[in-house]
Amino acid sequence: MPGNILLDGYCFEPDCCMRRYKVRFVIVTGMSGAGKATALKTLEDEGFFCVDNLPIQLIKRFAEIAYDAEIQVDDVAISVDIRSGRALSQLNSCLADITHEGMQYQILFVECSDATLVKRYKETRRNHPLSVKGGRIIDGIKKERELIGFLKDEADYIIDTTNLLVREFKAELVKIFVQNQEYSNFIITVMSFGFKYGIPRDSDIVQDVRFLPNPYYDLELRDKTGNDKEIQEYVMNCKEGPEFLDKFLDLVGFLVPNYIKEGKNQLVISIGCTGGKHRSVTIANAVYERLQKSKYTVRVVHRDIAKDAVVKRM
Repeated sequence: MPGNILLDGYCFEPDCCMRRYKVRFVIVTGMSGAGKATALKTLEDEGFFCVDNLPIQLIKRFAEIAYDAEIQVDDVAISVDIRSGRALSQLNSCLADITHEGMQYQILFVECSDATLVKRYKETRRNHPLSVKGGRIIDGIKKERELIGFLKDEADYIIDTTNLLVREFKAELVKIFVQNQEYSNFIITVMSFGFKYGIPRDSDIVQDVRFLPNPYYDLELRDKTGNDKEIQEYVMNCKEGPEFLDKFLDLVGFLVPNYIKEGKNQLVISIGCTGGKHRSVTIANAVYERLQKSKYTVRVVHRDIAKDAVVKRM
C-alpha cells in the first residue's frame, strides 16, 4: 500500500507502531452454485488457512490476527457471500478500514451463467438461498446478482466456471494463487462439433470448416480422428488450411480485446464440420495451440468426436 515500508517480510506503517507480517489474504465470493466451496477447499489443500462464511463484523479482526507478526500465517482465505444477509452492505466500509490500516487483500469472484446455475440447482434438487419457497430459481439468481454486483466490480480475479470441469477450475486456482502466474480474467473455449448433431448453444463464434478436404472418404483414414497425425496432415496439407488458420486467428485476435471491453469474461469458439470428428477437431486443435501462446486461459473440447463410433455400435 502507498506509504508502507516492507522489510524482511514485515510491513511497518508510518502512522502505526504495529508490526505487520506479509500475508496473502484472499476473499472468495461469487454466485451461489458457481463453485465457491470448491475454490475454498482447493486453496485449503494448497496450504491456505480457510474460513467459510465469516461474519462481516469479524473480517477486520480476522485480518489483524492474520497479519500479526507473532502468528506468521502466510496464506489465508475467507468466503463471503449472500449468506451474510443484510450485513453484506457493511462489507465496503469493512474493506476500506482494512486498506486504511495497511493490510492488503485480493478478491476472487466465482462467476457462472444463469442457465448453468439453474441446471446445477435442478440436478442437485437444492433451492437457491434467495428463492422464496416454491419460487423460481432464476428469480433468486437475478436478485443475488443485484446484491453482490459490487464485489464483481471490485474483484482482482474473475473465474467463470460455466464451461469448466472441476479439475480445470482447480488448475486455474493453482495458477493464480500457488504458481503466481498472470491471469487475464478471460477464458477461451475452443470447441469442435458436428453440424449433424447441432450447433453448440453457448457458442459466441461459429466457424464452418466443411470447405476443407474431408478424410472421411479415404477408407484408411475414416476411423481416425483429428487428434491423429495422419488426419492433421491430410487437412492441413492443402493450401486453404494454413491460410484459413492465419486469417481466422487474426479475426479472433481483433475480437477478444473488444469482447473484454464489453465486459465478457469468457468466449466459446465453435468450429464445425459434418460429423465433428476429422476437420473440426484438426482446426480446433490448431487454434488451441496457437492461442495458448496468448495471455488468456484457453481450453479445447471435442464435443462430438466419438459419436459416430457410438452410433455404429448401436
